[in-house]
Amino acid sequence: MITKKIISLIGLIFFFLFFKNLIYFLNKEIQINKEKKIYPNVYINNLNFGEKKPEEIISFFNKKNDHLKEIKIIIFHQKDEIATFSAKTINLHFDSEGIAKRVYFIGRSSNPLSKIFQKAVCIFNWQKFNFEANPSFDFQPFYDFIKIAEEKYNKPAKNALFKFQNGQVIAFAQEVYGQKINEKKFFQSLEKETNKINKNYSKIIRINLPVEKIEPEIKLNSINNFGIAEKIAEGKSDYSGSIPERIHNIILASSKFNGILIPPQKTLSFNETVGDISQLTGYKPAYIIKNGKTILGDGGGVCQVSTTLFRAALNAGLEILERSAHAYRVSYYENDSKPGFDATVYAPYNDLKIKNNMPTHILLETKLDKEKNLLYFYIFGKKDGRQVDISSPVIWDISPPLPPKYQDDPTLKRGITKQVDFPAWGAKVKFQYKVTKNNQVIFEKDFFSFYQPWQAVYLVGVAE
Repeated sequence: MITKKIISLIGLIFFFLFFKNLIYFLNKEIQINKEKKIYPNVYINNLNFGEKKPEEIISFFNKKNDHLKEIKIIIFHQKDEIATFSAKTINLHFDSEGIAKRVYFIGRSSNPLSKIFQKAVCIFNWQKFNFEANPSFDFQPFYDFIKIAEEKYNKPAKNALFKFQNGQVIAFAQEVYGQKINEKKFFQSLEKETNKINKNYSKIIRINLPVEKIEPEIKLNSINNFGIAEKIAEGKSDYSGSIPERIHNIILASSKFNGILIPPQKTLSFNETVGDISQLTGYKPAYIIKNGKTILGDGGGVCQVSTTLFRAALNAGLEILERSAHAYRVSYYENDSKPGFDATVYAPYNDLKIKNNMPTHILLETKLDKEKNLLYFYIFGKKDGRQVDISSPVIWDISPPLPPKYQDDPTLKRGITKQVDFPAWGAKVKFQYKVTKNNQVIFEKDFFSFYQPWQAVYLVGVAE
């Protein structure tokens, strides 16, 4: 009998408590929805915004946005400051309205069960909803920066050269490590540092440009050939993307320079050395630029060879008597190089002339890595203590590509359209070249390149 009374009493107490909590729940819900407030126990970045109105959240984060305007992001390479971005430039801000909508949605889900659950846990303080709100920004300025930084800081690994002669292998020249910007790590670091703004506000955010070492594949160090004691310099270019006919012409033209000896004070003419360029001498038609048009012409790709020789001559500290830049920035020559280090040839108008201003003979050797689409020029001789200074290119007057060009091609059947050129940004480029020995300047020259903005070129078949 007593047990039944106790059970009844407990049931009555539970009913009373349930009814009391239900009344509290309903009253609280009515109040919150009537005043259009956030449900209790809703946090943003560990700050309680429960029972606040969305307008208060928007106002709170708008004030934070006012502080964000003072922030600058500075990028360093090693210890050098190489770029600065203002908050305005990258549109650094908190999405005030978006944050307010997210937290206001708690307890207002379109799913009935989810909605009731969220309301209950919030009102009765059973669970805390904590949102993390970080500032957002425009990534595009950083993508543009990375592209420019890659031109400046990305350097391919240079393999040491080896050569068989008379059954012997002579090792020479210590290998050179390359470097490459780790774009993924850069953006991870960028997001990590900007997310710290919530905890540690600072007007300056410093980020180091992450650069990885690239290890060379071949590690050898010296050679002796035709009385030549050592390697003086090398030049390299990447012809990836070339059509088979262009690659054929590169191989053929570069073979003309393999084993060439240049006596002291003598001048090498590229055009004279390479000789006649036509189908009669084994060259295949490939696309060339002539009179402002992209056409099939004998020897397309020979400029890849002249460009590579030009780079090798610069590194050797030789005297460059004649060099012409291309009319526009050709993608092949920037696959592995900065803009401005190209040399076009077109007999009899444009030639590359290099003088051996060293006291000994120099020997030219060429090599193709067909798997990696790399052309090498090696210059051998005897070092005489000269120092070579080649500045980084200065780029200005950058202009966007022109609209696409479509031109009729009688070699293609009607209905066929073939892209042979890709858009390129116009620019003016200059780099300084100075060769000194015993503190005396023996050769000095500024090299200018004036690149026109170029358009994508499509050949439209007109042949029946």
